[in-house]
Amino acid sequence: MEHLLNIALLTAGGTLAGILVGAIPGLSATMAVAILVSLTYGWDVTSALAVIMGIYQGAVFGGSITACLINIPGAPSSVVTTLDGYPLAKRGEGGIAIGWACTESFLGGLVGVLALWIGTPLIARIAIGFAPQDYFLLAIFGILLVGSFAEGSFGKAMFTASLGIVMGLIGLDLITGMPRLTFGSDLLVKGVDLVTAILGLFGLSEVLYQLYQNSSAHVIQKVGRVLPPLNLLARYLPLTLRTSSIGVLIGALPGVGGPIASLMAYDHAKRTVKNPSSPFGEGAYEGVVASESANNAAIGGAIIPMLTLGIPGDAVTAVIIGAFQIHGLRPGPMLMTETPELFNMIVLSLLFATFFFLIFGMLLIKPFIKLVSIPQNILLPPIIFITVIGAYAINSSLIDVAWMAFFGIVGFVFKLYKFPIPPMVLGLVLGPLMDETFRRTMISYRGNFGDLLGAIAVSPISLSVVALMGVTFYLMFRKTGKAKRG
Repeated sequence: MEHLLNIALLTAGGTLAGILVGAIPGLSATMAVAILVSLTYGWDVTSALAVIMGIYQGAVFGGSITACLINIPGAPSSVVTTLDGYPLAKRGEGGIAIGWACTESFLGGLVGVLALWIGTPLIARIAIGFAPQDYFLLAIFGILLVGSFAEGSFGKAMFTASLGIVMGLIGLDLITGMPRLTFGSDLLVKGVDLVTAILGLFGLSEVLYQLYQNSSAHVIQKVGRVLPPLNLLARYLPLTLRTSSIGVLIGALPGVGGPIASLMAYDHAKRTVKNPSSPFGEGAYEGVVASESANNAAIGGAIIPMLTLGIPGDAVTAVIIGAFQIHGLRPGPMLMTETPELFNMIVLSLLFATFFFLIFGMLLIKPFIKLVSIPQNILLPPIIFITVIGAYAINSSLIDVAWMAFFGIVGFVFKLYKFPIPPMVLGLVLGPLMDETFRRTMISYRGNFGDLLGAIAVSPISLSVVALMGVTFYLMFRKTGKAKRG
């Protein structure tokens, strides 16, 4: 019992730290876990993993706080949450926006933990069955989903997504290690950091846009109710279960992670919810439900390939593998056989963390939502400070600050001319994945497209992804046709 209490307290501390870290743009869960790994060398493995799991769960939810309140995602997986969370805050419902994010993160987290506990062998078999062409098809499918972000113009969404893909390819080639699109400049060799781009596109651009509008008005938040009504929670429960399942499955694919999981869940919600509370992109509760349930469910999914295959599901689990190795453990098929108690401890820590961030999240809502009631002349300077410090903290480099400023100006121009910004982030995420998986696929089939098509034709996974792409195309053009006739 004493050991269990110790694990619970360590998880609680890690969860609270994770929420605070996740809510500060630029300070990611990956960074927090990486710092902690170096500090836990002398700890016993169960204590170290309890704190790490708490930080992991807490930081993913924490990213939704600033995503809802000031349109700055604290984490990449919270980018999609800005689409409806921030409009809710702008109309004075910041408290209920974070309340939805907190409760749906909790429910998605529970689904992820349950999937980790029960479905580890099954999902691991599905994940290991993905060939390079399946990842490439999945990346193409992700790009098709930019239609979910099209603010009246699919062409504008595709333009910003394409620009993101090109920007994502800057730096060292993932296969050959040679500089690419650097134009001979050493400053471009490191490429574009995703968090830096997010800080600029969502943080600095918002400040510039507010200054351009020259409006001193600010929204007075309704702080009364933060817990969503039980009848709405019950009404959205089927959607929560579906989007959480999407999060688990996408999270279990190595290297994919929460951002793509939340994107696909959001697209699913847009296509299946007939009468949303508000139009998607204008403060729909369903948008926050889909994004936050999926990105938290993806945590349990991402841990599955890490434990069973020794393959990281995302950046955080890649760092956690380092923590395992520091403590003399090697994730993989034998880990489950040799140390089953360690698996049970990880599941228990994640379960504790899920309940703790629900408690802490609800307690912290009222202090956080007061932020958006502050007049702009007081609020905007700290936002600029946060974005600059956040960009610098990533690699302690002024180059990242310059990149952040560049993306801030780009985001400001996009806002002026009504170009959607999230597709650019999507392109930055999927561009390198598309490039690497396509080239690995062609290497596997020695450049023979006939062999590649033959492999796709006999692969159930490939055919499933192609079928999903076909359905997406059909629904996309059907929607476009209805809009034109209307």
